[in-house]
Amino acid sequence: MADQGRRAAFRRWLLCGPVLCAGMAVMASGGPAAAQDRLPETDRPEPVIPLPPPDADLPEVEEVISRAELADAVPPLPPVGEDDWLDQPLESIAEFERRLAAEEGAAEADPAPLGDVRLADGDPVEELADAPVRDPELAVPLPPLEAFEVDPVEFVEGPDDTQAVTVTYATRIEGLEGPDEEAETSLLGAFNALSALRAGRGEAANLAQVSARLTEDAVLLQRLLASEGWFAAETRTRIERGDAPDRPAATAIITVVPGPRFALGQIDIVAEPTQPPDLIASALALRVGEPIVAARVQGAEARVAVTLTENGYPFAEVGQRDILLDPATAEGVYTLPVTTGPRSAFDGIVTTGELAFGVDHVRTLARFRRDQLYDSRLVDDLRQALVATGLFSTVAVRPEPTEETVPGTDLRYTTIVVEQNAGPPRTLSASAGYATGQGFRVEGSWQHRNLFPPEGALIVTGVAGTQETGASAIFRRSNAGRRDRTFQTGVEALYSTYDAYEAYTGRLFALWSYDSTPIWQKTLTYAFGGQAIATNEQDYDFAAAELVRRTFFIGGLTGQVGFDRSNSLLDPTRGFRLTALVQPEGSLQGSFSPYARAILDGAVYVSPADALVIAGRVRLGTIQGTQRFDIAPSRRLYAGGGGSVRGYGFQQLGPRVILPNPEFDPDDEDNDADPFIYRPIGGRSVNEAALEVRYRFGSFGAVAFVDAGQAYEATTPQFNDLQFGVGVGARYYTNFGPLRLDVATPLNRRPGDSRINIYVSIGQAF
Repeated sequence: MADQGRRAAFRRWLLCGPVLCAGMAVMASGGPAAAQDRLPETDRPEPVIPLPPPDADLPEVEEVISRAELADAVPPLPPVGEDDWLDQPLESIAEFERRLAAEEGAAEADPAPLGDVRLADGDPVEELADAPVRDPELAVPLPPLEAFEVDPVEFVEGPDDTQAVTVTYATRIEGLEGPDEEAETSLLGAFNALSALRAGRGEAANLAQVSARLTEDAVLLQRLLASEGWFAAETRTRIERGDAPDRPAATAIITVVPGPRFALGQIDIVAEPTQPPDLIASALALRVGEPIVAARVQGAEARVAVTLTENGYPFAEVGQRDILLDPATAEGVYTLPVTTGPRSAFDGIVTTGELAFGVDHVRTLARFRRDQLYDSRLVDDLRQALVATGLFSTVAVRPEPTEETVPGTDLRYTTIVVEQNAGPPRTLSASAGYATGQGFRVEGSWQHRNLFPPEGALIVTGVAGTQETGASAIFRRSNAGRRDRTFQTGVEALYSTYDAYEAYTGRLFALWSYDSTPIWQKTLTYAFGGQAIATNEQDYDFAAAELVRRTFFIGGLTGQVGFDRSNSLLDPTRGFRLTALVQPEGSLQGSFSPYARAILDGAVYVSPADALVIAGRVRLGTIQGTQRFDIAPSRRLYAGGGGSVRGYGFQQLGPRVILPNPEFDPDDEDNDADPFIYRPIGGRSVNEAALEVRYRFGSFGAVAFVDAGQAYEATTPQFNDLQFGVGVGARYYTNFGPLRLDVATPLNRRPGDSRINIYVSIGQAF
C-alpha cells in the first residue's frame, strides 16, 4: 500500500507540478504533521511554513483560478489500481516495435523478420536487447576489397600560404595639438615612445590586432593626459578602411577631447609645527593656480622629504597625498600629510658587524660633531667616505633615535649606527701604455689596504718597459689623523734608459698630501715632504766632449699647492686649474750646493655646446741657483711627449748635442741609419702651451689639437724657437675616465725628429 501511495503521489506530481501537489498532499492528509507521520524517519522533510491555527483571522485571498475551471482544464485520470499503466513494467524494444508495426497494419507484410534481437551482436546475455535491424541493405554482405576501385584524390593547388598574411595600417592622432603645446613635456613624443601601434611599425596579423592596439593606445593617451592635468579627457577610436593599393589597408584613428585642464585650487599641509615654521611650505614647490602635473607633484613631495632630513628631522615621513577634484570648477584640493618626527641633533657614533677599523677612525671620517643639527647630507658623506676606503664588502649608515635631549634645547639626540662588513683587503692591479719615444710600459702592483689598521697599506709595485725597469715598496696611511689626508713613505729602485739620460736611481721619500679623489674633488690641495736620491747617470761632458757616467747624491724638499675649479677630475668640461710646485734641493756631495726647481701649470676649459669642449693649457718651469752641469740629467727640465708637446718624442725638445752614430756605416749602401745621434741634455727653463677641441658623441669622442713648447739653457723661459705639433685623437669614455689615443706630427720638424708620434694612455692630455 505504501508503494501504491507513493506511485499515486508521483502521478499527481507529474500532472500538476511539485508546488501545487505539495499543497494538495498536505490538505489531503490532514496537514504537514500527519504527512510526516506516514513517512519514514529519513524521508521526513523539514517543515518550512507552519499552518496557522484554525481560529486565525486571515485576509481574504482572491482566487486565481476556480476549481471548476481547473477541472475543465485538466483531463480526467484513470482509476488507480493494479492495472494502472504507471504501475506496469516497461515493454522491451522488440515488443514496442511489434506493437507499433501492428498499429500501422504492417505486421503481416514485414519483409524482414526481426528474429531474436538480443542476439543481433552475438551476445546472448544482455540487460537491454539490441535494437532491431529493419533495413535489408544492412544485412547484405560487404563486397571484397579487390572489387573496390579507388582513384587517388587530386588537390587543387592554391596560392602559397606559407607566408604570414599582414595588414598594413597607419596611425593618426586628432585633437592632441593643443594639450601637446600647453604641456611642459611632449605628449606626442611620450605617446610615440610607448604606443603599441607605433611599436607594430604599421603591420599587424589582422584587423582585430589593430583594434586591440588601438584600444590600448587610447587608454595610454588618457593616462598621459591625466599626468599633465587633463583628468576629464576622453578618447574616441575608429578604424578607416583604405581602398588604394599604394596606401595602408587601414588607418587607426584616436580622437582626443581633452576637456579642461585641472589646476590646484587649494593646498593643505597636515603636519606638526617645524623650525623654521615655513620649512615644509617653502620646500613644497607647488602653487595655487598651477596645473596639476604628476611629475611636478611627485618631485615636490620628494623635495619635502629631503629638505626635512637635511634640516634636523631624520625620521620624517611624507604620507599619501589626496587630491579632490571638482569638475565644475576644474580645480583640485591638494592635501599632504607629513609626519615630521622629533627635531634632532647628532649624538655619538657606534659601529657593529665585522669591523675593518674601530669607531675612533669612523669619527675621523665623519664631518659632523656632537650637538650639531642633524643633516642627512653629512650622513651620506660619511657613507661615501667609508665606501671609498675599499675595505668593505657592504657598509650601512643609519640614524637611531634616543630619548635624551640636548641640554637647553628641544632637540633630541640621534645616534649614528655604522654597520660594517669587512671585505678582502688585498688587491692586484696592472696598467699598460705606449708612447713614441717612451715605448711600452707595463706596471703591476700588489697591496694590502689594511695591513696596519686603520687604513695602513703596504704597496709593492713593479715596472717593466722599453725604457723603464724598477720596483718600489711604499707604506701609505689614508685619512691619517684627518679626513682625506695621506701619509706615504717608501723606497724605490729604478733603471731608466732614455735618449736624454741613462740612470740607475735609488730613492727614499716621505710625503704628506691632501689630494682630490675620484669621489671628492677638492678646490684646494697641497703636498709637502722630503726625499733623498742616489743616482748614477750618463751625461755629456762638454769639457771632455764625450759621454761620461756621474754619480749624484741629492737631498731636497717638496711643496705643492693646487687650486681646482673644474667640474671633473678626469674629464673636465668647464672651469680651470692652477698648480704650483716648488722643490728646493741640492747636491750632498762635498759642500752643499742648493738650487730650486719651480713649475707653474694652468689649464682652462670652456664648453660652448653640450658635446663640444675647448681646452687650453700653459706650463712654465725654471731652475734657479746653479749651473746645468751641476744638476743631474734626470732633474733637469725637458719638453716633448704625450703630456707635453705632442708630435715630438719624450724629452726631445730643448738643448741637445749631436754625436756620431756608431751604427752608421758610410760604406754600406744598404745602411739606412742616421749618421748622427741627437741627444737631449735638458735645460733650466721650459715653456709649453696646448689648445684642444674635443667633441663627444655617446661613448666616443674626437679631438683636434695643436701644441707648442721649448726648453732652454737659461734659467727663465725665452719664448722663442718654439716647436709646434698638431694632431688628432680618439677617445673612448669609460666610468673611470677616457681612454686616449693621439696621433701627432711636428710642424717644424728638426733633424732626428719622427714624422709621426703615437700616444696611448688613460685620461685626457690635460
